[in-house]
Formats: sequence, structure tokens, C-alpha cells
Amino acid sequence: MDTTLLERALADEPAYRRRQVWEWTARGAAGYEAMTNVPAALRARLEEDVPFSTLTVEHEAHARDRTVKALFRTGDGHPVEAVLMRYRDGRRSVCVSSQSGCPLTCTFCATGQMQFRRNLTASEILDQTLHFRRMEPVDHVVFMGMGEPMLNFDNVLEAARRLPDLGVTHRHTTVSTVGWLPGLRRFGDEVDEPIRLALSLHAPNDVLRGQLMPVNERYPLEDVLAECRRYFELRRRKVFVEYVMLNGVNDRVEQAAELARLLDPKVFKVNLIPYNPTGAFDGSTRKAIDAFKAVLDRERLPATVRLTRGRDIAAACGQLAATR
Repeated sequence: MDTTLLERALADEPAYRRRQVWEWTARGAAGYEAMTNVPAALRARLEEDVPFSTLTVEHEAHARDRTVKALFRTGDGHPVEAVLMRYRDGRRSVCVSSQSGCPLTCTFCATGQMQFRRNLTASEILDQTLHFRRMEPVDHVVFMGMGEPMLNFDNVLEAARRLPDLGVTHRHTTVSTVGWLPGLRRFGDEVDEPIRLALSLHAPNDVLRGQLMPVNERYPLEDVLAECRRYFELRRRKVFVEYVMLNGVNDRVEQAAELARLLDPKVFKVNLIPYNPTGAFDGSTRKAIDAFKAVLDRERLPATVRLTRGRDIAAACGQLAATR
């Protein structure tokens, strides 16, 4: 829902009407007709003047593991994808996009091969979560879909700050970045809420990271990690490191040892991500991932292996490319 448009439409109404409409929306109401404490005439006017969502659902895909991927179109026709991940322990996590496409062209990411269109508004980001909230309650949101969140800092932060209305606490909200320093600095300086920070790293040195992630030429590892350490000093919250496992590229035990020397275990926790095929690389074997993690464990660098969800519908990490 376009909250700015909603405010304009309700400018002549009592202030509590805006709260009523938003509360119904945030709780997963299917449409204005469900808002029984809002006068029928006002509901009819809102139906005409304020579309219930800023996004149109073009396609939904359902995976064997019950993951759901939605392909949306914005009002001006740009593609956006978001994913609902259902876990056996009852968690319901939504992976949202902050841009249509991504301008940073990481070589292992399908989104990076798309044409970049534009930043998404805060309402367009929220509407991705609201789409799934209308199916069932959700309790986690990760800004790890299409786009670089720190390139759209203001809208990402506005959306993140509204998520508790939908049932997602700040501690269950994670914003990921490839290390875009201007946004990363603002995150440390401006975000008082306990929203989690994740760094997309994927290599233990500048040479390899520069080959995988062109952004590293602009913002090298030393500068990015220094900012992460400053964030930890400011907020006393760990930084989650995402490390996608690429066969024969970044998965050797020597590289694990190099990574352990690079990262302070008091500041960082590593999340090893099995590579999901996008055509550019092969994923590491389970044996290689286990050997890599064993080195991190020995060096007492906290590390986990991410559970892959939705791979069979191209909904897993790195696979979002606005295709059916």
C-alpha cells in the first residue's frame, strides 16, 4: 500500500482512520472490504483512489520444500521478486528485494546479470512482505533479494522500521550489503534499532574478491571490514558474514585459514552458503564445505552452513532474476 497516497486520501478524515486502515493492512487483511470498523463509503472511496498494493502479482512458484517465490510488477512495469521460506521449526521468513535488478554485477549472482531498473519505494518493499502476510503470519525478514540495500538506504530503513507492525521484530530483521561504504557508515551512525547487519564477503582477500565482486575495486576489504568493526564498537552487535561456496574458487582449506585470520570472532559470525546454480560457477561439494567449516571451527570463528530453500524454483540465494 502506498502510505503517502493513503495519507493524502485520508487528509480530511480523523487521524485514527489512517491508523485503522494501516493496522488492518499490516495484520494481513485481504482488502478494504475486510475493514469492518471503517465506514463503507470510505472503503469504497479508498478502493477507487488507493490501490491496496503497489505491486501486481505476475506469477507464483511453489517449491517441494514449501518455499514460495512471487514475481511482481511495479506500477511502472518493473520486475521484482520476493520469497517466503517456511522452516520446520515454525519460522516464516521473507526475503525481500530493495531494487529492481542490481547495478553491482557480482559474477555469481543471477540478479547482477539483469538490467538495473530503479530503487524500490518503502511501500513497494513492504508490499512484498504484506503479500505473504496475507497468506500466513511471518516473523523474519531479510533484505537479501534483488538489489543492494545500502544503495537505497532511506527506503530500506523506512520499510524496516515499519516491519514490527507486520509482526516482524527488529531483532528478526537483517539488512545485507556487499560493502557499499556510504550506506554502511550511515547504518552504523543512524540505525538505533537492533536490526541485524550482514556483509556479503565471499573471498578472504582483495584479489579474489575483486574478481568476484567489482564493488571491491571501489571499496576494498580493509575499508569495509574497518567499518564493520566500527559498527560493532558503536552498537555492540555482531556482523553476519555471507560466504557463498564456489567449487575450486574460494573453498580451499587454505582460504578458510586466511578467512579466519581476517575476521575477529568477537565481531563476525560466518554463514557458509552452498552455491545455487546460476550458470556461472559450480557449487562446492559437501565434503569441501565441511572441510572449510572445520578450519573455521578449529580457529574458533563462529560459523554455520545455511539451509538452502527453494532451489528447484530458482528461489534460493543468488538465483533471483525475475524469471518464471
